[in-house]
This record gives sequence, C-alpha cells and structure tokens, in this order.
Amino acid sequence: MQSTAITPQQYIDELPPDRKEAISNIREAILKNLPEGFEEVMGYGMLGYVVPHAIYPKGYHCNPKVPLPYMNLGSQKNFIALHAMSVYSNNKLLDWFVNEYPKHCKTKLDMGKACIRFKKMDDIPYQLIGELAAKFTVQQWIVICEEVINR
Repeated sequence: MQSTAITPQQYIDELPPDRKEAISNIREAILKNLPEGFEEVMGYGMLGYVVPHAIYPKGYHCNPKVPLPYMNLGSQKNFIALHAMSVYSNNKLLDWFVNEYPKHCKTKLDMGKACIRFKKMDDIPYQLIGELAAKFTVQQWIVICEEVINR
C-alpha cells in the first residue's frame, strides 16, 4: 500500500496502531544506527533512507532524479517490508544477515532478493535491523553501487 504522505511523521501517523508501533521501532533502530550522511526521506510511498544528491549527484542509476536508495521501510497489507538493497548487492552481507536472523527471531526468515517481510509484529529483530543499517558508510555504499552497475 503506497502512501501519499509527504513526511515520515505523517506516514507513521496514518498507520493502524499495531503497525505504527512496529514501524516506529524499526525506524528508531535504523535512525539510531544509520551512518552519517544518509538521509531519511519519503520514497516510493514508504520511508526511505538514501544518499542525498548533495553527496552523490548521479542519484539512482534507474532514475537519476531519485537519490541513491539504501533502505526503504513500508507497511503492506499483510506484512511490514524492509527493502535492504545492501543485502541484494553484497553476498557477504546477505550471508551475515541470513546467519544472524535465527539468533534474533523465532519465525523463519521471509525474504526476497532485498525485501525482508515481517508478518508477526511481536517478532521483529530491531537490534539486527539496526546492525544492518550500520553496515556501510555512505562512501562504502556508493562504491558498492558503482561496482554493481559497472559489472
């Protein structure tokens, strides 16, 4: 469900109570751990964490008008989605996340290429999400993205 919210707070305010608490807690874990230089924005109808154009003017290679995405967080009909592009573009990080997940959750990991789905609001690994957010600096993320594009 894409939101038309203009600000992250408006997005959260419009959520149902159970999702509002979970999204707020995930957001807090991300913001607490996100390296300096990343910026929180609204993107694709979700909360977005990006490298702003002021740091990386090229933007997202698929649409240069959009800042370079790092993570997105959204409430969908049946789950909360955390789109962590870093696990899609870095196999070492993907392996780390897949191995760490069972240490933090009782439920099986439900994941696509970069989309981690949380269906049970009481079994979300907030600490692990914070650790994931902290894995790359802005400069490291730019280098990884450029390497992937140039393959």
